Amino acid sequence: MRKAAVLLLMIFAFAAQSSNSIWAQADKKDAPPEPKIKVGDTFPDFTLIDQNRNKVSLHDFKGKKNVALAFVVFAFTGG
Repeated sequence: MRKAAVLLLMIFAFAAQSSNSIWAQADKKDAPPEPKIKVGDTFPDFTLIDQNRNKVSLHDFKGKKNVALAFVVFAFTGG
């Protein structure tokens, strides 16, 4: 009985060690890249098309208005 308990404990220890190394490798591989833009950096210029099909660039607002950017994934798409 004692040998079975020791064997079971060794199996659990090996499984825990193996799962930790597997998760550590997955975390390194699947980690998102470091952001290129930091808090306080100037945002790069870009141009988008508004609801009236007019081109709107970020540089159009420089020094005139504050701009807030919001990215809403799947907004109004039903998905």
